[in-house]
Amino acid sequence: MLARQIYRNVIRYFSRSPQYLKVYEGEGKTTLHIMNKDEELGLMINGYSQAGFRLNNNMTVLGPMIIFSRSVLAWNIDDITDVTEDSLCLFKILEPKIDIIVLGTGDKIDNHNFFKNLLVFSKKHRISFEILPTEAACPTFNFLNAEGRNVVGAMIPPQTFTYTEDDELTTKLRYQNLYENN
Repeated sequence: MLARQIYRNVIRYFSRSPQYLKVYEGEGKTTLHIMNKDEELGLMINGYSQAGFRLNNNMTVLGPMIIFSRSVLAWNIDDITDVTEDSLCLFKILEPKIDIIVLGTGDKIDNHNFFKNLLVFSKKHRISFEILPTEAACPTFNFLNAEGRNVVGAMIPPQTFTYTEDDELTTKLRYQNLYENN
């Protein structure tokens, strides 16, 4: 009971204190900016499936891809086992030097040899990697790209894909809008 009273008093103090009221000087409205719709921020990944990726410029990329802020390349690999020093050779010669490569592995991987080989490549060529399942790699790439970082996404579509109710609803609404607009 005493802890609840102290908690309320602390919250009341901070919410009414003039020094904390000045932190937010806006007009009192919360705003939302959808980065994927802002083409000035560069290419971003809007969605992915087992077949490939959908970008914010309405382009669909089938299969694995390498995505930069303004361009996309098809990546000639089948799955994460094909990621070797040879398949990463492009990143050694790029100018300006890349800040980070976001590697979307498709699904989760537990291959310790893969990580060990990638670590050797990373140290040898001084290239930073962020290795994530594709579902986490896509928004990571989008955020770093919107920040203006010199980021590259090397993405592999996942082998397994789970649909949610939101995915189904979004797809239905997109196709409904497509039919209504024609």
